Amino acid sequence: MKIYSFEKLEVWKESISLTKNVYSLTDSFPINENFGLTSQLRRATVSIASNLAEGTARFITISYSSAMEVLNQLIISRELSYISEKDYILVKKS
Repeated sequence: MKIYSFEKLEVWKESISLTKNVYSLTDSFPINENFGLTSQLRRATVSIASNLAEGTARFITISYSSAMEVLNQLIISRELSYISEKDYILVKKS
């Protein structure tokens, strides 16, 4: 199987790990957040990896912006008690 250059990037691998962690974490969010914070967090984390895969410097900046969006949404999730401080720290590190 062919390996593309973006698949070799450590930052891309970390963004995939973050996406998996966020999907798992948001499974426990209230059902009324499915079209709100849950959806937004999931789309933002997928966006990080997707923009890195596109491969240009412009998209790396967009990926960083998406990462800051995810951080903000995780802070909001913690403040709303949707996630624990422990989970916040674990996901933030990924």
